[in-house]
Amino acid sequence: MGKRPKAIRSTRRQALGRALLIGVAGVFAPALAHAHFILVTPDSWMSQDSLGTPEKLGPCGDEGGGTPTGNVTALHPGQTISVTINEVITHPGHYRVALAVNNRSELPAEPKVTPKGGDPCASAAIQNPPTFPILADNMLPHTQAFAGPQTFMVTLPTDVTCTKCTLQVLEFMSNHFAPCFYHHCADISIQEELVSTTSTTPPTGPTSSTTTTTTTRPCPTPRCSVEAVVQGPACGSDTIPAAIRRKLDRAPELLEQAETSPPGKARALRKKAKRFLERAGGSALRASRGKKPKLSAGCAASIKETTDQLAGGL
Repeated sequence: MGKRPKAIRSTRRQALGRALLIGVAGVFAPALAHAHFILVTPDSWMSQDSLGTPEKLGPCGDEGGGTPTGNVTALHPGQTISVTINEVITHPGHYRVALAVNNRSELPAEPKVTPKGGDPCASAAIQNPPTFPILADNMLPHTQAFAGPQTFMVTLPTDVTCTKCTLQVLEFMSNHFAPCFYHHCADISIQEELVSTTSTTPPTGPTSSTTTTTTTRPCPTPRCSVEAVVQGPACGSDTIPAAIRRKLDRAPELLEQAETSPPGKARALRKKAKRFLERAGGSALRASRGKKPKLSAGCAASIKETTDQLAGGL
């Protein structure tokens, strides 16, 4: 005997209800696509395919499938370096950078994730300001796809050296099924750079001239570079005009602020610091000219050389 009309209608309503529930769940559930990114610079410790894999298992994309590159990028204490990523499959999120000096067990754990609604990866804890071994956090925050590879700046510690340490770039992805992170690493060395300078002393009387080579270590930070030139031999007997000194002091302050600022603000601060450096160098040269110069030519040239070098790195 066939079903009664009332029973048939009830069965249809139940089937329709199940279909609607499935559809609603599909709307509110996180997207199934997994974000992927390629570490462009520094060189990755492991080969990457067109989607950036291996990258799923921490701390460095340890699920296998790649080939070690053997690349070790040589860097210096206090150096500000470029980190470039290419996010080939997009998810909202941001990036974090950390450093392990002796071995990768020193890399910090993935940050705590707070789920919300139907998103198990709704948000992640952010260190602001970052504390070593984390060097930068909440870099490149975004909700839409990037137009292409993206670069942000990270400053290495001034008091850390190593022959082979690990720089980890961690991607946090929201609107995503757990796990919420992808990982890439670069093997780097951090060694102080030795700079040799040669000076020749003119002969006095019958003696021949002498040549002296001095090896020094450069300043690791812009502030150190400014103080080195102001207090160095070229400017030791000069009194730096207050207007020039203010520009020289202001530029490092802005660069230090940029290190802990969001990417957009950091770019603006570095641009402003560059203008102060360029103005300081130009003002120093002008101050050394005329009938009553306020700076010696040697001091002005030394300031200009230093500000040009610092501005050129921005």
